[in-house]
Amino acid sequence: MLRLDNKVALITGGARGIGKAIAMTMAAQGASPVLCDIQEPLLQEAREDIKSKTGQDSLTFVCDVANAKQVEETVKKTLDSKSRIDILVNNAGITRDQLLATMSENDWDSVLSINLKSVFLFTKSVSRIMMKQRYGRIVNMASIIGVMGNAGQANYAASKGGVIAITKSTARELGKRGVTANAIAPGFIQTAMTDKLKEEHRQALLSQIPLARLGSPQDVANTALFLASDEAGYINGQVIQVCGGMLT
Repeated sequence: MLRLDNKVALITGGARGIGKAIAMTMAAQGASPVLCDIQEPLLQEAREDIKSKTGQDSLTFVCDVANAKQVEETVKKTLDSKSRIDILVNNAGITRDQLLATMSENDWDSVLSINLKSVFLFTKSVSRIMMKQRYGRIVNMASIIGVMGNAGQANYAASKGGVIAITKSTARELGKRGVTANAIAPGFIQTAMTDKLKEEHRQALLSQIPLARLGSPQDVANTALFLASDEAGYINGQVIQVCGGMLT
């Protein structure tokens, strides 16, 4: 059974959607969750929900994941409170969709900062702790868009392709110290983002998915749970596509 008893799991973007589902799933298997997000009201709601459903209390931090100082403070406060960090889930992400010809520099910079720079900052900070422990699990949230690209999402595709690349490099750097790094590449998942799709766009997507449904945050959370577990100790530097067969 994929238990995470006494493991401390730091999850960015943990207040809703996939991040919250990962926190909930890991807490249900014994982990002590640490939630980091920019939206304080949602953080508190997530903390209460996790507590009521799993019995696990969560540390919560309001943090701009692209701000190096705030990242360092979050990691330090986590270590001061918990004495260790066993699992890092780099989940925080945004979209700013626009055709390349009309995409603003701010749209580009914002997506690359939140989606990719944050992975660098948190991994750099937490890796020192994990190497000293000689144990750690890093799970990065990529996307199938980072593999195949998508019109109107050049910034998002670049950021998620970068997540895949930094995952592979991290795996090679840290593996000898007992730290694994893997990425999850979700397909189209039922979240607030996909809720905004027009029905004709939704149907067009479903026609490309052999399982004929959108994924759920729980589908992704189950994969994160496995990669964070001791049972996945020999999986390193891999990208697990959770996409219903959309990419084969």
